[in-house]
Amino acid sequence: MPKRQVFYSFHFDNDVMRVQQVRNMGALEGNEPVSANDWEEVKKKGDASIKKWIEDNMSYRSCVVVLVGEETANRKWCKYEIEKAWKDGKGLVGIYIHNLNCPNNGKSKKGQNPFEQFEIEDGSKMSTVVKCHNPDSSDAYNDIKENIETWIEDAITARKSGGGENAACLVNLISEKSDPGAVEKRGGGRYGQRFA
Repeated sequence: MPKRQVFYSFHFDNDVMRVQQVRNMGALEGNEPVSANDWEEVKKKGDASIKKWIEDNMSYRSCVVVLVGEETANRKWCKYEIEKAWKDGKGLVGIYIHNLNCPNNGKSKKGQNPFEQFEIEDGSKMSTVVKCHNPDSSDAYNDIKENIETWIEDAITARKSGGGENAACLVNLISEKSDPGAVEKRGGGRYGQRFA
């Protein structure tokens, strides 16, 4: 089977060393790691520049893999990448990486499931249709290495069978909590319009 092209979504500052371990497993072709200096240059240019970088690096990827650390669910750009992946009909899967040993900080606390923050059109949480795998705490590295390809294939298959571009609309619950009047539903292919 050819290697899948994936986009990794993660909290750079806290988890880059853990993410590098996943990338080094060699099972997948992921977006090339951005250096800390390059990422700072992109960030300096503002939100539009960050969105363009994400767009450029996410296009032509079949799946977005959210590598979930302690603070991933709270990161603005991870939320954006999740929403974009869903809206674009890409496979979407989460993998907890808190039990991978970072050479600088060791293991970290398990973060929240980032898919709990999103609601799909039928009113259920995204976490009911997007899996977030929690590898064996005693051997997280090998558990991820042995299963990541299957988890990604399952995510792509689930997304295709669930409608792909015709996927349900997405409501970001974060917006609802901060401003109930600002909740915005974005349409997938079948719903190609905005709902107020």
